[in-house]
Order: sequence, then structure tokens, then C-alpha cells
Amino acid sequence: MGFAYKLTANRDDAKDLVQETNLKSLKYYDKFVHKANFRAWTFTIMKNTFINNYRRTLLQNTYSDQSKESFYINQTEYSESDDVFSASEITQKIEKLKDTLRIPFMMYIDGYKYKEIAHELDLNIGTVKSRIFFSRKLLKYQLDSSKRWQCIT
Repeated sequence: MGFAYKLTANRDDAKDLVQETNLKSLKYYDKFVHKANFRAWTFTIMKNTFINNYRRTLLQNTYSDQSKESFYINQTEYSESDDVFSASEITQKIEKLKDTLRIPFMMYIDGYKYKEIAHELDLNIGTVKSRIFFSRKLLKYQLDSSKRWQCIT
């Protein structure tokens, strides 16, 4: 709890972080290397969870009003030119990728680390990184192209 409090500087957020860390450590226990230090492994999960939540909060750009009404203000403004895609559109584009790109990309999205993907697929770590990079680049291109096509029609 102390480490979580040092990260969050808020007692309630620290409790939430500990709870989320416990859930993740149970969920991914099969990925724990049994000769490793379990405490260090859970602290790494906690730190990474905190960082991911912090980044997600920054991206959402949502602020909480501390008044009695306690409503949320989202400062993100969308225009017609913003790229907004449905999950099904993105999933369709991912499914159309070649297996050599799609499989490492999906494993990465599912939470596998580069090293784990490389081991599982019997590839060099550099190959895994490049395939994930090219998958992202290709998906971005395909989504941008489909958006342009929708604007033309």
C-alpha cells in the first residue's frame, strides 16, 4: 500500500491501484517466472498500471469538478475532420493483415511483451518489433485511406 500511495499521493487511488494490481497478478500468474522475485514482479505490475492509467487520464483530458454536483468536463472537441473509427472497422482491418503481421500484433495488444512474443513464435525480438511496427503503420494507412474514400463518396 505504501508504494501505491507514493505513486498516487491519494489514499483512495492507492487502494484502487493495489486492487487492480492484485487482479492483474492473478490474471497473469501463468506468465510469472517462478525463479524470479514475486514481490518485484507485482511492484512492476503496479508501476506499469499506474503509468498506463496516468497516460489514459492525460489522453482523455477529463477533469472532475469537486462541487456538490460533481460533474465531469471533457475538454476534447471533435470536428468533422477528426478520425473516429468504430471498433468493428478497426477489427476488420486487423483481420485482413497477413498472419505474419496479425499474430504478433494481436499478441502485443493482448498484453504480451516483445520477449514473450518472440519466444512463443520462435522469432528474433527485432523481427517481432518490426512486425508490430509495420502492422501499426499499415493499419494507420488503411484507416486513413478508408476515411478519405468516405469523404469522396
